[in-house]
Amino acid sequence: MEYSSKNARKWSRMGERPVFGLTVLEMAKEHKDIIALAADVASSAGLERMKMTLPEQFLDTGIAEQNMMGIAAGLASEGYRVVTTTFAPFQSMRCLEQIRVNLGYMGAKVCMAGLASGFAYGELGNTHCCFEDVAIMRAIPNIAVVSPADCMEVAKTVEAALQHDTSVYIRLMGKKDVPVVYAEDYDFQLGKAITLREGVDVAIVATGTMVARSLQAADILDQQGISATVVDMHTIKPLDTGCLDKLCEHNLLVTVEEHNVCGGLGSAVAEYLAPKKERPPHLLIGVEDFFPHAGSYEYVLQQCGLTAEQIAARIRDLCR
Repeated sequence: MEYSSKNARKWSRMGERPVFGLTVLEMAKEHKDIIALAADVASSAGLERMKMTLPEQFLDTGIAEQNMMGIAAGLASEGYRVVTTTFAPFQSMRCLEQIRVNLGYMGAKVCMAGLASGFAYGELGNTHCCFEDVAIMRAIPNIAVVSPADCMEVAKTVEAALQHDTSVYIRLMGKKDVPVVYAEDYDFQLGKAITLREGVDVAIVATGTMVARSLQAADILDQQGISATVVDMHTIKPLDTGCLDKLCEHNLLVTVEEHNVCGGLGSAVAEYLAPKKERPPHLLIGVEDFFPHAGSYEYVLQQCGLTAEQIAARIRDLCR
């Protein structure tokens, strides 16, 4: 993959799912041991071209997600690098037992992509949204959990996941016109957070779509005299605890995620910080424990307090 400002802009317009499919295709061209499985979602996952050009490395299992995971585990046990994809509620919840037993317990290594996680399909209601997947996957041993901040990070995540020594769950979010966080090539490693902005008062640790919105919130706070560090914690499991140790020097630590506050990034950070004697107050910003009303993406985010303005306001209120 060519990581450039030109591609960053192009991929942003495409959206995370097409970039995911493009990356899998390009890697599969070079590595014949890569096989992609889709549960009747080749087009939605950006894998239609791979289905046509590399049919021997692509398998459509139909709307049979649990069977897909069984096939994936079998192929992985024979030495193939396997990618599975379906919509996030089905990848994380419908396949939970197969993932727990075959991937977690038995150690078969599979790269799983949950499509349209969060509120990308908010207008279709909560059956088509997924704000519990991080909590579910994080609870299973031997599975890394990654939530890319933008399309360039999606490509880097896929490349890293196919080289990783355990299964990886990748949370793909949003639709088209994804805000660009990384406009140029940069160093990416699973488990290593990236500091995007340095500040002295508040440390904002964000993941997925909330990275771009946290940067916007930091701009708002700066105008109000509050200096904020912003960190892209793309890997939620394993956490970059060394980064968190440094962030404890701030007066306030904030986690921001398009996910339930129960069991997500905020919970993971709180679990790590709990035993520490010296730690700042921790504000968890995410989806409170409720099902929001169906509506457009921006409408659902507004309900959940996840706009840049709302994030900045909550932080400002604690800094007064």
